[in-house]
Amino acid sequence: MTEQYPYIAIEGVIGVGKTTLARMLQPRFNSSMILEAFDENPFLSDFYSDRARYAFQTQLFFLLSRYRQQQTAAERLRHGALLSDYFFGKDRLFAHLNITGEDELAMYDRLYDALSEKVPQPTLVVYLRAELETLMARIAMRDRTYERQMERAYIAALRQEYETLFATYTATPLLIIDTDDLDFVRRPADLDDIESRIRATLAGVRQPMLPEIIPPLPARPAWTLIPTPTSEPRSEANWQALGDFLALAEAVGRIGGALSQQPPVGPEGAPEAIRAALRDAARALDALSQRTGVSLEG
Repeated sequence: MTEQYPYIAIEGVIGVGKTTLARMLQPRFNSSMILEAFDENPFLSDFYSDRARYAFQTQLFFLLSRYRQQQTAAERLRHGALLSDYFFGKDRLFAHLNITGEDELAMYDRLYDALSEKVPQPTLVVYLRAELETLMARIAMRDRTYERQMERAYIAALRQEYETLFATYTATPLLIIDTDDLDFVRRPADLDDIESRIRATLAGVRQPMLPEIIPPLPARPAWTLIPTPTSEPRSEANWQALGDFLALAEAVGRIGGALSQQPPVGPEGAPEAIRAALRDAARALDALSQRTGVSLEG
């Protein structure tokens, strides 16, 4: 498939900031988005408590979910740029790390091979790198309920798999960004720099319709900031408020995922997944209220 507009897939280990970055870049590229529906996977919480037992079910659910999402890419690309917080090839990486049964893995590989042939390739894959300590700190900071059981050794192994994959990756153009010293939520210059590097890389990829999305790039180094189509400069407070909003949106998404899997009230009251998501949403809303000075009372 030859798309008219660029398809940018953002990748990296759990906790590195893929979804947050995709959401923050979306208005800058005037793009649609494909985001992983991980909260819809009914096996995910059980997987983190018993990976060997639930790996196959978890991975099959993700494979089919990601495949269905990717089938919308071609239509989206007829109308504009597309951003995703994953690329389809990650599914096999996770499967080979987690599925231990030979028969199950062979079955998975056959299904993956059949589906991957029908999945469009991104124009550009952006790999967000981070050291293990950075990843663990970010996972702890966002404090998702099912990630509290996540072992350090698992994240270390996953990070190594990503490093190995992208060390020899040639399927599509690749941009590697080290994120240990970046804070693109609270530091506008960091987000500007990432956007600039993506635009400069895209400029080297043949894209017939690219000038309709971004202004033609002058000959300048990849790290030189490129003006973005914003009316007024964003202040530090604006970006902090945006970070609070993204935390709220994430928590609300988790509420929706929990409600789609179980009734809101059972014999013993609301399930823990719903209570935890509601508490996180309340904390995020309170932080946003304090940041903006808007009272939630009255």
